[in-house]
Amino acid sequence: MSSYMALYRKFRPDSFEDVKGQDAIVKTLKNQLLADRIGHAYLFCGTRGTGKTSVAKIFARAVNCENPLDGSPCGECAMCRAIAAGASMNVIEIDAASNNGVDNIREIREEVAYRPTEGRYKVYIIDEVHMLSIGAFNALLKTLEEPPEYVIFILATTEAHKIPVTILSRCQRYDFKRIGIDTISLRLLELIGREGLDVEEKAVRYIARMADGSMRDALSLLDQCAAFYIGERLTYEHVLEVLGAVDTEVFSRLLRELLAADARAVMDTVEEIVMQGRELTQFTADFTWYLRNLLLIKSSEGAEDVLDMSAENLSRLREEADMTDSDTIMRCIRIFSELSGQLKYAAQKRVLLEVALIKLCRPQMEAASDALPGRLRMMEKRMEEFEKRLCAARENERAVYVNRENEAVRPKEPPALPKALNEDVKAVAKDFRAMIQDISPLLKTYLKRARLSAGEGSVLQIVLPDEVSESVVKTVEHVQEIKEAIAERIGKEIDIDVRHVEEGQKFEESFVDIENLINMEITVEDV
Repeated sequence: MSSYMALYRKFRPDSFEDVKGQDAIVKTLKNQLLADRIGHAYLFCGTRGTGKTSVAKIFARAVNCENPLDGSPCGECAMCRAIAAGASMNVIEIDAASNNGVDNIREIREEVAYRPTEGRYKVYIIDEVHMLSIGAFNALLKTLEEPPEYVIFILATTEAHKIPVTILSRCQRYDFKRIGIDTISLRLLELIGREGLDVEEKAVRYIARMADGSMRDALSLLDQCAAFYIGERLTYEHVLEVLGAVDTEVFSRLLRELLAADARAVMDTVEEIVMQGRELTQFTADFTWYLRNLLLIKSSEGAEDVLDMSAENLSRLREEADMTDSDTIMRCIRIFSELSGQLKYAAQKRVLLEVALIKLCRPQMEAASDALPGRLRMMEKRMEEFEKRLCAARENERAVYVNRENEAVRPKEPPALPKALNEDVKAVAKDFRAMIQDISPLLKTYLKRARLSAGEGSVLQIVLPDEVSESVVKTVEHVQEIKEAIAERIGKEIDIDVRHVEEGQKFEESFVDIENLINMEITVEDV
């Protein structure tokens, strides 16, 4: 049984033409080879999987190739075959992560004194060079500055900022950029054709985006997904399932629930995502990307041209952009960016995600300045709902009175009731809360905050905490409703005076709390 070779190893570029997404660097190196202006030290910087080590190996073969073709190694001569097989003494690869001491560099200094036994150059490829110790860098410094004419150093790193300036100044620096989604997709489709795989194009583009600019990561992801569905067509849904990712329709639904501040629906969506086994760290990163696209649509014209998505998703994104504003989107991006950093080391990822989503539904929970627009919108929305309910209640009350008038054949004067006395006012104050149980809901809501006092004569004073409450309770209809509720209990007509506590004053400073006085009297009698 033959051993399987991973796609990223099987399709590692073996010529400059196979290197994708680094055209400027490839052209510069080929021109140096053609003009025989080869440097003695190179520094290849860039993120993982962008081709640093591959280009270094191709360059090492090209400088030693017996029959170069337009700057690229021929791949046929003895030197090219020996280097490709790892059997040449001319190309020495060193992993600085595990060989980072002074002694390792001293061995290199001793070896460079000897000319290559075959070929033109000895090429030292030091990978992850930023892992060298300070002593090792110092030991390398002199050799790197004035190496023999037959020695070339190629240093590769993902973290150029950790390399001493003295080393940087002695190297030609080449920055490998992240590879574009289109470039990765075309390369994947090419290799899929060679392998005879059946993969949906939408799935290929998703894998290319998930690779985040790394060709090696893209090939690894494709390898992983293809292995899960051997002998079947690899679809977009299959890729989402293997990678634990979420479809954009879920992001759209979640965004609309957040804009509606529907915390219950948001929690149901999270439950659905968790039960499907989706990876919450990946979900957070994808939703942040979704919000980024939404912000582009909202804040710049022609942003549709740079977004990689279908016409259907683009139309939905435009609709959602009209539903919100840039400040809200940026607040969402901030909260989810912070969440991405927290989830890497969190034991309870779901809890952190739910807290972040509730925070978005409830801007009043947050003190950050970018939460203020959301808090104002929430307050405006509640005021509108309150005004609608108030207007509806008033209309209902008017309709009730109109219906009563229309149904009456002739007006009937209610029987005259005797006037209430001071003792009756105390009795009313004692059982007031029970007397108002059957009045209209809106009026009862306001009376829950009311306090009772006694006016001159046999007047019951109803004191509200503010002017708005007073204006609602003081209407003729509401005062009459309160009188009728009391009259049903005591059989007497009582005068009612509705007031409110002046701003800056306390109730006790202007009124006598007869409810408390009655309770005190009852307590004394019981004793």
